[in-house]
Amino acid sequence: MKKLWLLVVMMAFAMLVACGSGDDGGDDASSDTADSAESTEEGNGETDGETFVIGATQIVEHPSLDRAYEGFQKALEDAGLNVEYNFESAQNDQNNVKTISDKFVADGVDLIFANSTPSALGALQATSDIPILFTSVTDAVDAGLVPSMEEAGENITGVVDLHPDAIQETVNFIDTYFPDSTVGMVYNAGEQNSVAQVDAVKEAAEGTSLTIAERTVANSAEVQQAATTLVGEADVFYIITDNTVVSALESVVGVANDQSIPLIVGEPDSLQKGGFATFGIDYYTIGYRTGEMAVQILTGEKAPSEIPPEFPPEIQLFINKDAAEKQGVEWNSDWDDMAQFVEAE
Repeated sequence: MKKLWLLVVMMAFAMLVACGSGDDGGDDASSDTADSAESTEEGNGETDGETFVIGATQIVEHPSLDRAYEGFQKALEDAGLNVEYNFESAQNDQNNVKTISDKFVADGVDLIFANSTPSALGALQATSDIPILFTSVTDAVDAGLVPSMEEAGENITGVVDLHPDAIQETVNFIDTYFPDSTVGMVYNAGEQNSVAQVDAVKEAAEGTSLTIAERTVANSAEVQQAATTLVGEADVFYIITDNTVVSALESVVGVANDQSIPLIVGEPDSLQKGGFATFGIDYYTIGYRTGEMAVQILTGEKAPSEIPPEFPPEIQLFINKDAAEKQGVEWNSDWDDMAQFVEAE
């Protein structure tokens, strides 16, 4: 009898040990599953709780560049990323560009948003490691930012602000509705972005009835005087997306209104400041698209070198009717169907 009782006790003990061993095995399996899930989550580039620091800079503050920056921020907000922005304007001073870029590198920002050609060049000269995204750049290839519009740089890519057809369409518009005109252009010859555009205007004007008259400036304080010297020579003003001149566009608007000279501009935001017409793009849109690229880079989905630079979406004719009246423009009924109308600020 004692032997039977001893056998029952031993069997019960063995069953308890077995159950304990099974529970341990279950815990290990759960732990392995959790570790595997955590590893997979990291591999998919999840950023829950992570805060990214972006160094944002532009050569000067004016409506077009400001709108591009707003669009950029909105894209990251829509993607749900936690972002801290360190914004710096170079105040149209080339010396500040290097200082700002070097500061971003020293601070170890996660990405640099370079909003203009000088800003992008400064960032690229400062780092080959930190991702750089540019916009509001007219010719990224000639500026040396990317090898071609089909190939990004090692750590840089972005969206340019000049549609391939914008200048040709603008010259055609002037030639059609203001034939035999002398087109007065004011620009900063120190801005590579501007030189490229002026060269493109000259090329587009070949074979037309138009003549180009140029004035160059070194800073915004010289803009009004340069525009004034064109009075009596220029029948039409054409102000491209030159940062120096656009930041002082009111000076040109004043001359255009006083002298009844139609003012063609390079982008829609300048219409709100008194320009008459443009074949342009929406800077908010190109900023937003650049922000979408930033999301891909920050989440680890793509490297900058894997995202080819892009042109902006299609352009269209924008007209400010109030400016047309102030500048003595004879209204053409064609424009009623062609244009999208913009009101002054």
